[in-house]
Amino acid sequence: MPEAVITDAGQVSPAWLEAALRRAGALDTGGVEAVEAQGERATWSHNARVGVRYRPGSSGALPEALFLKMCRGDEFGPSEVHYYTRDYAGLADGPLVRCYDARYAERPRAYHLLLDDLSATHANMWERPVTPPLVQALAEGLAALHAHRWTPSRLAEIGAAPAGPKDIERYLAHIRRGLAPLLAVGGDDVAPEWRQLLPEIFAHHPRLMLARCRDPRGICLVHGDVNPGNILAPRAGVGPVYIVDRQPFGWSLTAWLGVSDIAYLLCSFWEPDVRREIELPLLRHYHEELVRRGVRDYSWEQLWQDYRLAAVQAVYVAVEWCVLEEDRERIRWLWSAELRRAFAAFEDLRCRELWAGSSS
Repeated sequence: MPEAVITDAGQVSPAWLEAALRRAGALDTGGVEAVEAQGERATWSHNARVGVRYRPGSSGALPEALFLKMCRGDEFGPSEVHYYTRDYAGLADGPLVRCYDARYAERPRAYHLLLDDLSATHANMWERPVTPPLVQALAEGLAALHAHRWTPSRLAEIGAAPAGPKDIERYLAHIRRGLAPLLAVGGDDVAPEWRQLLPEIFAHHPRLMLARCRDPRGICLVHGDVNPGNILAPRAGVGPVYIVDRQPFGWSLTAWLGVSDIAYLLCSFWEPDVRREIELPLLRHYHEELVRRGVRDYSWEQLWQDYRLAAVQAVYVAVEWCVLEEDRERIRWLWSAELRRAFAAFEDLRCRELWAGSSS
């Protein structure tokens, strides 16, 4: 069995798939008789939905619908392979789609993932209303991921460490490059009061991030892109959610405040009326789940302060889209909406008080 990365759906033969499923413990006896792969494109990858037919008498889990993700290019390293194969090893109830095979190559950079195809039962949350059961399931799923790699010692097991000053500076140095272009091209999409606040945020908020990274409590391995498109929720009824597509960039913060994953979702992607309704229930249940999973010395009050700190990063999400010239107009529809939501959260949560010295 070759260890090569699959880069084209045409490489998925019955023999290759049979060997992969045996290694994964999903095929005990018998074998794969035929496969049918249908390719499709995505933003950062090209994928295939793979139908499987087994020889009569085969036994095991025998998945019949698989999803093959293939990613090539220099943007991403092995993070997503590690997401499924290393970082959450031993976490039985995490929000992870079952992975049957994963390979990464450095030169040239490429990887593939062979996952369960959940499209018959789950859809991303762009397509679903935000209901209390989904909020609860999301809080539980994120708490499971975060609690598993919560402490510096747990991070060290996978060669990671809490974000330090160099990590914060690298992250901010990249994002700062988008500020002047956003102010230049923003037009009516950047309200006058935001034009005054944006330089102030970049002048004061980074100092608070640097100060916060001196205390490891609350800092864990984060997903970094928990947007509605990366959350798979049940099409019908109540059930677990799955969180997919962990693909950090070289400048991303990968071990940061766990609650930043929640702030990113609520303050960048969900409309303010939705955020206001579910913000406290989600955060409360998330904190309860952290405690249930053994997290200590992280109070609700500290979590709330961390959430307010991380909510300001929603402004950075919008600004980052203006780093590249080609994205400033092409992605205006997205960054302008993100900026509007970010400043709604900024006002609601009184984030300016974080550095202005007022009581919270």
